[in-house]
Amino acid sequence: MDQRQVVLVTGGGKGVGRGISERFLAAGASVVICGRQPPETLPAHGGRQAEFLAADVRDRAAVDALFADIAARYGRLDVLVNNAGGAPFAMADKASPRFHESIIALNLLAPLHLAQKANAIMQAQPQGGVIVFIGSVSGLRPSPGTAAYGAAKAAILSLTQSLAVEWAPKVRVVAVSPGLVRTEQSGLHYGDEASIAAVAGTVPLNRLATPEEIGEACVWLSSPAAAYASGINLTLHGGGERPAFLAAANVNKEP
Repeated sequence: MDQRQVVLVTGGGKGVGRGISERFLAAGASVVICGRQPPETLPAHGGRQAEFLAADVRDRAAVDALFADIAARYGRLDVLVNNAGGAPFAMADKASPRFHESIIALNLLAPLHLAQKANAIMQAQPQGGVIVFIGSVSGLRPSPGTAAYGAAKAAILSLTQSLAVEWAPKVRVVAVSPGLVRTEQSGLHYGDEASIAAVAGTVPLNRLATPEEIGEACVWLSSPAAAYASGINLTLHGGGERPAFLAAANVNKEP
Protein backbone atom coordinates (compact mmCIF):
# COMPACT_ATOMS: atom_id res chain seq x y z
CA MET A 1 0.00 0.00 0.00
CA ASP A 2 1.19 3.51 -0.86
CA GLN A 3 2.50 5.04 2.38
CA ARG A 4 0.82 8.34 1.52
CA GLN A 5 -2.60 6.74 1.59
CA VAL A 6 -5.11 7.94 4.15
CA VAL A 7 -7.66 5.50 5.56
CA LEU A 8 -10.70 6.28 7.73
CA VAL A 9 -12.01 3.40 9.85
CA THR A 10 -15.25 4.16 11.67
CA GLY A 11 -15.40 2.51 15.08
CA GLY A 12 -11.73 1.68 14.57
CA GLY A 13 -10.69 1.67 18.22
CA LYS A 14 -12.04 -1.70 19.33
CA GLY A 15 -13.19 -5.10 18.16
CA VAL A 16 -13.15 -5.78 14.44
CA GLY A 17 -12.48 -2.10 13.75
CA ARG A 18 -9.27 -2.18 15.76
CA GLY A 19 -8.03 -5.20 13.85
CA ILE A 20 -8.77 -3.40 10.58
CA SER A 21 -6.97 -0.26 11.75
CA GLU A 22 -3.89 -2.20 12.82
CA ARG A 23 -3.61 -4.05 9.51
CA PHE A 24 -3.81 -0.81 7.52
CA LEU A 25 -1.11 0.66 9.76
CA ALA A 26 1.01 -2.43 9.11
CA ALA A 27 0.52 -1.86 5.39
CA GLY A 28 1.96 1.64 5.75
CA ALA A 29 -1.17 3.79 5.53
CA SER A 30 -2.04 6.79 7.67
CA VAL A 31 -5.10 5.70 9.66
CA VAL A 32 -7.81 7.90 11.15
CA ILE A 33 -10.38 6.33 13.46
CA CYS A 34 -13.56 7.88 14.78
CA GLY A 35 -16.03 7.18 17.55
CA ARG A 36 -18.00 8.89 20.25
CA GLN A 37 -15.22 8.32 22.81
CA PRO A 38 -11.49 7.69 22.29
CA PRO A 39 -10.26 4.14 22.99
CA GLU A 40 -8.07 3.50 26.03
CA THR A 41 -5.16 2.94 23.67
CA LEU A 42 -4.88 3.86 20.01
CA PRO A 43 -4.33 1.16 17.39
CA ALA A 44 -0.61 1.04 16.61
CA HIS A 45 1.98 -0.87 14.63
CA GLY A 46 5.72 -0.52 14.28
CA GLY A 47 5.89 2.70 16.25
CA ARG A 48 3.10 4.32 14.27
CA GLN A 49 -0.42 4.83 15.58
CA ALA A 50 -3.84 5.85 14.38
CA GLU A 51 -5.24 9.33 14.91
CA PHE A 52 -8.54 9.62 16.75
CA LEU A 53 -11.17 12.18 15.75
CA ALA A 54 -14.37 12.33 17.80
CA ALA A 55 -17.57 11.82 15.79
CA ASP A 56 -20.89 10.10 16.31
CA VAL A 57 -21.55 8.54 12.91
CA ARG A 58 -25.30 8.99 13.42
CA ASP A 59 -24.89 12.77 13.73
CA ARG A 60 -24.83 14.27 10.23
CA ALA A 61 -23.27 17.54 11.35
CA ALA A 62 -20.53 15.65 13.20
CA VAL A 63 -19.82 13.53 10.12
CA ASP A 64 -19.65 16.61 7.91
CA ALA A 65 -17.15 18.15 10.34
CA LEU A 66 -15.15 14.91 10.42
CA PHE A 67 -14.64 14.87 6.67
CA ALA A 68 -13.82 18.57 6.58
CA ASP A 69 -11.19 17.94 9.26
CA ILE A 70 -9.66 15.02 7.34
CA ALA A 71 -9.52 17.09 4.14
CA ALA A 72 -7.83 19.96 5.99
CA ARG A 73 -5.31 17.72 7.79
CA TYR A 74 -4.42 15.30 5.02
CA GLY A 75 -5.67 16.78 1.76
CA ARG A 76 -6.91 13.38 0.61
CA LEU A 77 -8.88 10.27 1.55
CA ASP A 78 -8.07 6.99 -0.17
CA VAL A 79 -10.10 4.42 1.76
CA LEU A 80 -13.21 4.54 3.91
CA VAL A 81 -13.97 1.43 5.97
CA ASN A 82 -17.58 1.68 7.15
CA ASN A 83 -17.18 -0.52 10.21
CA ALA A 84 -19.14 1.17 13.03
CA GLY A 85 -22.38 -0.63 13.86
CA GLY A 86 -23.92 -3.36 15.94
CA ALA A 87 -27.04 -4.18 17.91
CA PRO A 88 -27.98 -5.57 21.31
CA PHE A 89 -30.10 -8.70 21.54
CA ALA A 90 -33.83 -7.92 21.34
CA MET A 91 -36.64 -10.04 19.94
CA ALA A 92 -38.48 -8.20 17.19
CA ASP A 93 -41.92 -8.41 18.81
CA LYS A 94 -40.61 -6.96 22.08
CA ALA A 95 -38.51 -4.10 20.69
CA SER A 96 -40.04 -0.66 20.20
CA PRO A 97 -40.32 1.14 16.85
CA ARG A 98 -37.80 3.66 18.21
CA PHE A 99 -35.33 0.84 18.90
CA HIS A 100 -35.69 -0.53 15.39
CA GLU A 101 -35.23 2.94 13.91
CA SER A 102 -32.04 3.45 15.89
CA ILE A 103 -30.59 0.16 14.65
CA ILE A 104 -31.37 1.01 11.03
CA ALA A 105 -29.94 4.52 11.50
CA LEU A 106 -26.64 3.18 12.85
CA ASN A 107 -26.18 0.23 10.51
CA LEU A 108 -27.58 1.55 7.21
CA LEU A 109 -28.26 5.29 7.11
CA ALA A 110 -25.03 6.34 8.84
CA PRO A 111 -22.81 4.23 6.52
CA LEU A 112 -24.64 5.66 3.50
CA HIS A 113 -24.02 9.24 4.66
CA LEU A 114 -20.35 8.47 5.33
CA ALA A 115 -20.03 6.89 1.90
CA GLN A 116 -21.54 9.99 0.26
CA LYS A 117 -19.02 12.23 2.01
CA ALA A 118 -16.10 9.97 1.12
CA ASN A 119 -17.21 9.70 -2.49
CA ALA A 120 -17.29 13.49 -2.85
CA ILE A 121 -13.61 13.66 -1.86
CA MET A 122 -12.56 10.63 -3.87
CA GLN A 123 -14.25 11.70 -7.10
CA ALA A 124 -12.17 14.91 -7.02
CA GLN A 125 -8.90 12.99 -6.64
CA PRO A 126 -6.92 11.72 -9.64
CA GLN A 127 -6.45 8.38 -7.86
CA GLY A 128 -10.10 7.98 -6.85
CA GLY A 129 -10.62 5.75 -3.83
CA VAL A 130 -12.17 2.67 -2.25
CA ILE A 131 -15.17 2.35 0.08
CA VAL A 132 -15.42 -0.84 2.13
CA PHE A 133 -18.68 -1.68 3.88
CA ILE A 134 -18.42 -4.15 6.75
CA GLY A 135 -21.44 -6.40 6.40
CA SER A 136 -22.28 -9.55 8.35
CA VAL A 137 -23.47 -13.08 7.79
CA SER A 138 -26.54 -11.82 9.67
CA GLY A 139 -27.52 -10.18 6.39
CA LEU A 140 -27.26 -13.50 4.56
CA ARG A 141 -29.20 -15.81 6.89
CA PRO A 142 -31.90 -15.52 9.55
CA SER A 143 -30.90 -13.19 12.39
CA PRO A 144 -33.22 -14.02 15.32
CA GLY A 145 -32.76 -11.61 18.21
CA THR A 146 -31.21 -9.02 15.92
CA ALA A 147 -33.76 -8.86 13.10
CA ALA A 148 -33.42 -5.15 12.33
CA TYR A 149 -29.63 -5.48 12.35
CA GLY A 150 -29.75 -8.38 9.91
CA ALA A 151 -32.11 -6.44 7.66
CA ALA A 152 -29.78 -3.43 7.70
CA LYS A 153 -26.79 -5.61 6.82
CA ALA A 154 -28.73 -7.20 3.95
CA ALA A 155 -29.48 -3.68 2.71
CA ILE A 156 -25.77 -2.83 2.93
CA LEU A 157 -25.04 -5.53 0.36
CA SER A 158 -27.61 -4.08 -2.03
CA LEU A 159 -26.18 -0.63 -1.40
CA THR A 160 -22.68 -1.88 -2.19
CA GLN A 161 -23.78 -3.11 -5.61
CA SER A 162 -25.71 0.06 -6.46
CA LEU A 163 -22.97 2.47 -5.41
CA ALA A 164 -20.37 0.43 -7.26
CA VAL A 165 -22.30 1.18 -10.45
CA GLU A 166 -23.10 4.81 -9.66
CA TRP A 167 -19.61 5.84 -8.56
CA ALA A 168 -17.46 3.89 -11.02
CA PRO A 169 -14.89 4.15 -12.42
CA LYS A 170 -13.23 6.53 -9.95
CA VAL A 171 -14.45 4.83 -6.77
CA ARG A 172 -14.59 1.13 -6.08
CA VAL A 173 -17.23 -0.03 -3.57
CA VAL A 174 -16.94 -3.43 -1.90
CA ALA A 175 -18.24 -5.30 1.14
CA VAL A 176 -16.71 -7.74 3.61
CA SER A 177 -19.14 -9.92 5.57
CA PRO A 178 -17.55 -11.57 8.60
CA GLY A 179 -19.00 -14.57 10.34
CA LEU A 180 -18.27 -15.16 14.02
CA VAL A 181 -15.33 -13.10 15.27
CA ARG A 182 -13.53 -13.34 18.62
CA THR A 183 -13.36 -9.86 20.17
CA GLU A 184 -13.27 -8.37 23.66
CA GLN A 185 -17.09 -8.39 23.57
CA SER A 186 -17.54 -12.04 22.58
CA GLY A 187 -18.88 -12.85 26.02
CA LEU A 188 -21.85 -10.56 25.47
CA HIS A 189 -22.85 -12.54 22.38
CA TYR A 190 -21.79 -16.10 23.18
CA GLY A 191 -21.41 -16.40 26.98
CA ASP A 192 -18.47 -17.77 29.00
CA GLU A 193 -15.32 -19.44 27.66
CA ALA A 194 -16.95 -22.86 27.51
CA SER A 195 -19.84 -21.44 25.52
CA ILE A 196 -17.49 -19.56 23.18
CA ALA A 197 -15.60 -22.80 22.55
CA ALA A 198 -18.87 -24.61 21.84
CA VAL A 199 -19.89 -21.89 19.39
CA ALA A 200 -16.49 -22.10 17.68
CA GLY A 201 -17.08 -25.84 17.30
CA THR A 202 -20.06 -25.15 15.03
CA VAL A 203 -17.75 -23.50 12.48
CA PRO A 204 -16.14 -25.89 9.95
CA LEU A 205 -12.69 -24.40 10.64
CA ASN A 206 -13.38 -25.05 14.36
CA ARG A 207 -12.59 -21.52 15.53
CA LEU A 208 -13.77 -17.93 15.43
CA ALA A 209 -12.11 -15.39 13.16
CA THR A 210 -9.73 -12.79 14.53
CA PRO A 211 -10.26 -9.06 13.93
CA GLU A 212 -6.90 -8.98 12.17
CA GLU A 213 -8.10 -11.52 9.60
CA ILE A 214 -10.99 -9.23 8.71
CA GLY A 215 -8.47 -6.39 8.49
CA GLU A 216 -6.26 -8.32 6.07
CA ALA A 217 -9.25 -8.77 3.75
CA CYS A 218 -9.97 -5.03 3.87
CA VAL A 219 -6.35 -4.18 3.08
CA TRP A 220 -6.33 -6.54 0.11
CA LEU A 221 -9.62 -5.25 -1.29
CA SER A 222 -8.31 -1.68 -1.00
CA SER A 223 -5.04 -2.48 -2.77
CA PRO A 224 -4.07 -2.50 -6.46
CA ALA A 225 -4.13 -6.31 -6.25
CA ALA A 226 -7.94 -6.05 -6.12
CA ALA A 227 -8.22 -3.31 -8.73
CA TYR A 228 -11.00 -5.11 -10.63
CA ALA A 229 -13.05 -5.90 -7.53
CA SER A 230 -16.11 -3.68 -7.18
CA GLY A 231 -19.69 -4.39 -6.20
CA ILE A 232 -18.63 -7.63 -4.53
CA ASN A 233 -19.18 -9.16 -1.10
CA LEU A 234 -16.32 -11.17 0.39
CA THR A 235 -17.74 -13.58 2.97
CA LEU A 236 -15.32 -14.61 5.73
CA HIS A 237 -17.10 -17.23 7.84
CA GLY A 238 -14.71 -20.16 8.17
CA GLY A 239 -16.87 -22.37 5.98
CA GLY A 240 -20.21 -21.18 7.29
CA GLU A 241 -22.50 -23.30 9.44
CA ARG A 242 -23.25 -26.99 9.22
CA PRO A 243 -26.87 -27.50 8.10
CA ALA A 244 -29.01 -28.38 11.13
CA PHE A 245 -30.66 -31.33 9.36
CA LEU A 246 -27.34 -33.20 9.29
CA ALA A 247 -27.39 -33.50 13.09
CA ALA A 248 -31.11 -34.27 13.23
CA ALA A 249 -31.18 -37.02 10.57
CA ASN A 250 -30.64 -40.63 11.64
CA VAL A 251 -29.30 -41.84 8.27
CA ASN A 252 -26.20 -41.17 6.22
CA LYS A 253 -24.01 -40.83 9.30
CA GLU A 254 -20.29 -41.43 9.22
CA PRO A 255 -19.37 -44.65 11.02
